[in-house]
Amino acid sequence: MKITIEVDEKCNEDQVIIRCQELNETVEKIQKSISEMTNVDKEIVLYKDKKEFYIPPDDILFFEAVDNVVWAHTVDDIFLTKYKLYELERLMPWYFSRISKSAIVNTNKIYSITKNITSSSKIEFRGTPKKIYASRSYYKMLMLKMNERIKK
Repeated sequence: MKITIEVDEKCNEDQVIIRCQELNETVEKIQKSISEMTNVDKEIVLYKDKKEFYIPPDDILFFEAVDNVVWAHTVDDIFLTKYKLYELERLMPWYFSRISKSAIVNTNKIYSITKNITSSSKIEFRGTPKKIYASRSYYKMLMLKMNERIKK
């Protein structure tokens, strides 16, 4: 493994880029370590009924983009977020995983996954009737995150 550090005085924010041939256990562990050092304890600002809510990432089940608006789902509620999904991928802790072009899920909140070989796999959560679907192209990444969660 090659490690390169570039110092740039014009850089406004530190950035870590992991360039790899494939997503494997080592890369996942590196991502997890970096995420745990940076984002985990931060709350995200969400909106509902002209109010701002400060919600810890752990309370969020999933983010879903519908008609160019991103919604954050908790067990009991739905909130508007001003972030795009690609921004949330960077902001959220390591245990969040993209599951489709329009959704990111908190793998720590997944209760069951019903795999469907020919189409999307259904994801369900404990304590709520909410569900979301993972597309086939994102399924492998989701399972890597789920396996990492189990190893803890």
